[in-house]
Amino acid sequence: MLPRFIFWRCFSISKNNLRVNEEIHIREVRVTSAEGEQLGIMLTRDALQMAADQHLDLVEVAPKARPPVCRIMDFGKYRYEQQKREKEAKKKQKVITIKEVKLHPSIEQHDFEVKLKNALRFIEEGNKVKVTIMFRGREMSHQDLGRNLLDRVAEEMKDLVSIERDAKVEGRNMIMILAPKAQNKGGK
Repeated sequence: MLPRFIFWRCFSISKNNLRVNEEIHIREVRVTSAEGEQLGIMLTRDALQMAADQHLDLVEVAPKARPPVCRIMDFGKYRYEQQKREKEAKKKQKVITIKEVKLHPSIEQHDFEVKLKNALRFIEEGNKVKVTIMFRGREMSHQDLGRNLLDRVAEEMKDLVSIERDAKVEGRNMIMILAPKAQNKGGK
């Protein structure tokens, strides 16, 4: 008879849904030790007894294999290390946000320069920039003015950006998305 207190750690990880100890309902399993050496195919109850003798857990790591592969390990420690790795990976992610600059086709030169300066600042911060030309009333019939304005923005910023999405009309707006160019690390 197996001691009951060892099998209280029968919970699953949200992403992997690993079955642990008494959750394994297959007759035979292939067992590996904590160090990774093959212990062979055996009855599940024998594998559970072997894990209990070592004060460890039997964890099903490859349920689709025939027979399923189970590893004898400390499941609490494994889960802790996995959460730690996920947290570390999350820290290394860089969140890129899309900043928006709104213009009108009849924008004055100084206003255009101010908007361009803001867009350059967003690009230098590593964000993408969504340049939106908003058309009002009869301006919709002169979409070429909006396209020329977007071309002008792209031309002014051509050294720093690449056009991720070309000018496209969506409703009463014309939108273009600019992304910062990848920096060459070789110094060229």
